[in-house]
Amino acid sequence: MVINTAFRTTSTGERGIPWGVRHIKAPLAWSTTTGHRVRIGVIDTGADYHHPDLRHSLLSGINFVQPGRPPQDDNGHGTHIAGTIAAANQMYGIIGVAPRALIHPVKSFDENGSAYVSDIVQGIEWCVRNKLHLINMSFGMKTRSKSLLHAVTQATNAGIAVVASSGNDAKRKTIDYPARYSQTISVGATDNSRRIAPFSNRGSYVDIYAPGDKIVSAWLHGNYHEMSGTSMATSHVSGAIALLLALKPELKPTEIKALLRRTANPIYPLRGRASSTKESAAGEIDIARLLQECK
Repeated sequence: MVINTAFRTTSTGERGIPWGVRHIKAPLAWSTTTGHRVRIGVIDTGADYHHPDLRHSLLSGINFVQPGRPPQDDNGHGTHIAGTIAAANQMYGIIGVAPRALIHPVKSFDENGSAYVSDIVQGIEWCVRNKLHLINMSFGMKTRSKSLLHAVTQATNAGIAVVASSGNDAKRKTIDYPARYSQTISVGATDNSRRIAPFSNRGSYVDIYAPGDKIVSAWLHGNYHEMSGTSMATSHVSGAIALLLALKPELKPTEIKALLRRTANPIYPLRGRASSTKESAAGEIDIARLLQECK
């Protein structure tokens, strides 16, 4: 199992509201909802508890790589995901999609971004036991796993929405597991032109698309990095669901998925290629439309 990042660059000086957060219209929602007290399990490489942008966003978590130790990030990926979901440093840093949501880091991935399926399963089970509202899974693998499917099913049956990345192999007819399981909300990546990012897996298995190209977010040691991948797209969707659940906590995972799909914006075909109905059946998330639908 590996995290779904296509590539990353070095630290960047960009601050404020990242383009992806603006693009999905999150700032338009903040007068109504900021994701207040929605609790999200981020199963990843941990999170940097010392990052100024995450100081008020991180709660206790768990470490399955080094049991007994705090889930401190030693890779950077989990911190980046947490930043896009819930960074809250208006004066000096960046703002995430749901700046008052709360993240429980679940460290199932090591410093190289690799994990055992058993550690991910334990992570999901921990989220269920602790009655979280949402699970972000920005990772994937090519083969199905009965134990992983069982854990995902257990979570959705408990009313927890599970958001998973489609993968970065530019495939048109298949996506990674666990996103391929129908119980998840599967996410593909778009660029700032509302086109499917060239690296993103796509097709009929994808439920929703979100910005995943050149996304700036938090990194280790108080830094910021620009990264691309369906991992980044998934964190935008998790943030959007947090905004939604703060207003409508009674929504079930199947209802959330249906709302996301129904209120999505059409996406443009890849440059230089005619549109394919199957390829672009799902649209790109639009938080303004999503919340309007719930009024």
